[in-house]
This record gives sequence, structure tokens and C-alpha cells, in this order.
Amino acid sequence: MKTHPRPLSPHLQVYKLHTKVTSMLSITFRVFGAVLMTAGTFFFLLWIVAAAMGESAFAAIQGFYGSWFGYLVLFGLTVVLFYHLTNGLRHLLWDTGFGFDMPTLRKTGAVAIGSAVVLSVLAWIAGLAAV
Repeated sequence: MKTHPRPLSPHLQVYKLHTKVTSMLSITFRVFGAVLMTAGTFFFLLWIVAAAMGESAFAAIQGFYGSWFGYLVLFGLTVVLFYHLTNGLRHLLWDTGFGFDMPTLRKTGAVAIGSAVVLSVLAWIAGLAAV
């Protein structure tokens, strides 16, 4: 029996996602929501369980969170949190019917990314100044 090459169904590789800003913002919004749910919950529970286990366990976790790698992880989670927040506000604007034309979609996407970075840096400046 002779087989004929058949066309493959279109998948993500046929789309130029790097040029589709709104698609990438939508995908990252969902991915970052999952990251917040899993990683955020994990790091919070790790901290709480260490506090419940005793002073030495809590000091070890605090030492990890205070290391350069811990700061890097926590800063990344802060960026993810603020990006998810600002993009969620963007989605709320869409629920009112605002911002569905392409220029506005691109502008609000840029505002969401920029404000997430600015809010993260401001939160870390305020947090480190309080220490």
C-alpha cells in the first residue's frame, strides 16, 4: 500500500508569534497566572512550614530568601505578580468594551509591561529601604 504525504494541520510553528504582540501577551498572562499559583504558593508554604518547624529551619529559609538567588527568584515572582495584575486590569477594560482596536491593544500591552517593571522596582526599593 502506497502512502501519500499529507499536509500537517497548522500549529503554533506556522504562526510568527514574535510579531503577534497581543497573542504573546495573552499567552504570558495565562502562563504567569499558573506560575503565580504554583511557585507563589510553594514559596509561601515553604516559609510558613519552616516557621512552624522551628527557629533553625526558619533561619535556613530566611537565609535562602536573603541570598542573591533568593532575591532573584523573589524579584521574578514580583514582576510576574505585577504583570498579571496590570494585564488583568487591561482585561477588565476589555470587559467594558474599551480597547479592541489594534493600536490601542498595542499601547495597553506596552503600558502593562512597562508598569509591571516600574511597580516591581518601586516595590523592591520600598521593601529594601524598610529593612
